[in-house]
Amino acid sequence: MKDADARALLRDLFDAALVAARPATCLAPYIGALSPPRGRTIVIGAGKASAAMAQAVEEQWPHPVEGLVVTRYGYGEACHRIEIVEAAHPVPDEKGRAAAGRILQRVQGLSADDLVLCLISGGASALLTLPAAGLTLGDKQEVNRALLRCGANIVEMNTVRKHLSAIKGGRLALAAQPARVLSWLISDVPNDDPAVIGSGPTVADRSTFADALAVLAKYRIEPPAAVLAHLESGVEGKVEETPKPGDPRLARAETVMVATPRRSLEAAAATARQRGLEVLMLGDNLEGEARQLGTTHARQALDLLKRVGKPTVMLSGGETTVTVRGTGRGGRNVEYLLAEAIAAQGANGIWGLAADTDGVDGAEDIAGALFTPDTLARARGKGRDPLAMLDDNDGHGFFELLGDSLVTGPTRTNVNDFRATLIAP
Repeated sequence: MKDADARALLRDLFDAALVAARPATCLAPYIGALSPPRGRTIVIGAGKASAAMAQAVEEQWPHPVEGLVVTRYGYGEACHRIEIVEAAHPVPDEKGRAAAGRILQRVQGLSADDLVLCLISGGASALLTLPAAGLTLGDKQEVNRALLRCGANIVEMNTVRKHLSAIKGGRLALAAQPARVLSWLISDVPNDDPAVIGSGPTVADRSTFADALAVLAKYRIEPPAAVLAHLESGVEGKVEETPKPGDPRLARAETVMVATPRRSLEAAAATARQRGLEVLMLGDNLEGEARQLGTTHARQALDLLKRVGKPTVMLSGGETTVTVRGTGRGGRNVEYLLAEAIAAQGANGIWGLAADTDGVDGAEDIAGALFTPDTLARARGKGRDPLAMLDDNDGHGFFELLGDSLVTGPTRTNVNDFRATLIAP
């Protein structure tokens, strides 16, 4: 297969995955089936897709609606009845804190006739930041930065976040009583656990203060004194726990998954089959160190290259982690892809793409990248050592040097990582 054709094919598969998770598309059947309440409809939400979700509600639901959602800078949409606030991600800022406080206020004092429509997508954990009593935004920022660097997975990160929050871990739903709370979720977490997506602001929480302390201990994170005191107070019962499964106060809270990583992978697979490719699904919930997974997938691709006679694509999703040891510009997808390229050893017939479906890999507005059979040779021709750049966590620097970065701009959705490895003998 020609290099240009392989590149175009991989990009088409990624685009198919994005289309399947587009809010206007995936929300339509749920909006159409929603009956208006006797009282008010309050739309709230957070995440990288929340503004596009709010816009879909405004455009497709012909009933009175009001509300407020918070999204990442650059991810806003034009809405007339639902206010859109943009704030920082992945480390929260004051705009996000203020918006979270206003969201909490909006759901208080409602009646049983009112409906709270909660729109949650990936990124909500950072965007919906309202520190628990006794904590500051600076406390949460410090802990957030440490969690992002240490290699903790999303479940561990959000266990800590919930127990430092006045709004996450089901607390938002408690504040909305006795109104009905309907949450529409776009999943960006492995296994689509609603309690993990956006740290579950309207969902019962199985984790505890003790679990949060255990995460900090596991990664040797020394939190601010106020954070440690708060968590220890929770263990001692001096601070109220998050609501647990079966809590009667959540009886009127309902959660619906409107888009998932699996559905997006299936859309990409359908496109691949239409192009005459065989498809090997590796799973939509893969986790672990990004570079290790990239090496594993390269070995699978090299094995397939020896055995298959027909072009084949390996597809996977999930959320890997990166333990930051270097000083480079990286993200989990380019870390994965650079490791995969190195392990593929420049074999003719193997191409790869890895990208975050929200358009942001790490902290940069770069979704991911592609590698080709000549990636390593081109890098060395420019005097760069691929392995040294991987060790420096400099995936973005590596692929940008070669012109192989994948830049989509804001996608206004988020169904986690998308990985495709093309084997074309």
